[in-house]
Amino acid sequence: MPTHRERHLIERIGWLRAAVLGANDGIVSTASLIVGVAAAAQGRGEILVVGVAGLVAGAMSMAAGEYVSVSSQADTERADLAREKAELETQPASELDELAGIYAARGVEPALAAPSPPN
Repeated sequence: MPTHRERHLIERIGWLRAAVLGANDGIVSTASLIVGVAAAAQGRGEILVVGVAGLVAGAMSMAAGEYVSVSSQADTERADLAREKAELETQPASELDELAGIYAARGVEPALAAPSPPN
């Protein structure tokens, strides 16, 4: 019997949100630069240079921001995993109770959610 795989679009919402907000920010920023230079009655060459410079600067800024964001999230997750590992080593009974509470809160019967600790 083939296994059923759950596929939810929420898994992709992070990159979609970043793409939409990034595109909007890039369009507004670049358009503002171009309009500002054009309003100063500059020539076509200057407007083109400002547009390209704005696009490059925006792309670099967004890339750096995304890198910092992802790196800080990864650091936070590593620290959290290290803390949980230490708690599992030093307080296994408390961690078992915590896990049982999570399962019980999700609807698992308390007797099934709280097995006896291993000997």
